[in-house]
Amino acid sequence: MADFLSNYSIQKWLESCPQGYLEDTVYGRGADEIEPADLLQNEDYREAQIRTTVQLIVGERCALAASSGLINAAPDPASKTFLATQTLDEGRHVEVFTQRLYDLGVKPVDLESTIATYVNPHLGKFAEVLLEKVDKKDFVAGVVGQNIVLEGMAFSVFEMLHAGAQANNPKFAHTLSGTIADERRHVGFGENRIGELIRRYPEKKPEVERMQRDMTKHMLATFHVAFAQGGAPGEATRTSATRKGPAPTYQGLNMAEASNEEMEGALSATVLKEFKTRLGRIGLEYQSPA
Repeated sequence: MADFLSNYSIQKWLESCPQGYLEDTVYGRGADEIEPADLLQNEDYREAQIRTTVQLIVGERCALAASSGLINAAPDPASKTFLATQTLDEGRHVEVFTQRLYDLGVKPVDLESTIATYVNPHLGKFAEVLLEKVDKKDFVAGVVGQNIVLEGMAFSVFEMLHAGAQANNPKFAHTLSGTIADERRHVGFGENRIGELIRRYPEKKPEVERMQRDMTKHMLATFHVAFAQGGAPGEATRTSATRKGPAPTYQGLNMAEASNEEMEGALSATVLKEFKTRLGRIGLEYQSPA
């Protein structure tokens, strides 16, 4: 517990996050970084980026509700403290991605209607499964759903988006690099804390595994709809006139040439592989959706 306390303390968070990789950033990126002109001038490209950013906001709003809701359900002070820092992280993520919508030309007065227009309905169902556990103050299921499933998905999605943005949108890539660092810390907490609780309460395993199965089903449906709508990072790479150097790659795929179906397959395979590994570490068996 001593290592747990030191690794997930507020002091550690201050040193690594606001005083570390976020120092001198504004909304998660450099103060002088802006969206590329060719993005803002290409209406199809801009709309695709708005659609993608809406999904990030919806996912982070879910994460904010889950992490804040789990604080009072946490069984020990160290977990409460970490979840307090995670709540601030998730609130920051909501803010930086909302700011990106404004940078893409969405007016603040149109924020909620824009989200309602572009939100993927399967992502909403994904969030409902998790928040039901949070509302019931089910700490074990809630942390698995939040810090293993949701954060594990977000980590891989952010990495893919980051790979596609590095060459042609440094501003967005910079924003994503900070969220990736946050998610890595959140996933680590989930693995370190829940493994011990699963061993203590083995009767929780079937219920938690069912939740993981249902969340995975909605996650894969979310990916399928998103790529079918042309929201893949490869679309941005192919349409950008300012890309320099070699085309970016993700999981061995050339993102400038790979089809949306290939990118969907690569992302899904990456997330599921990570799920199986992380669930195994905490004593759970991955459940494949029907």
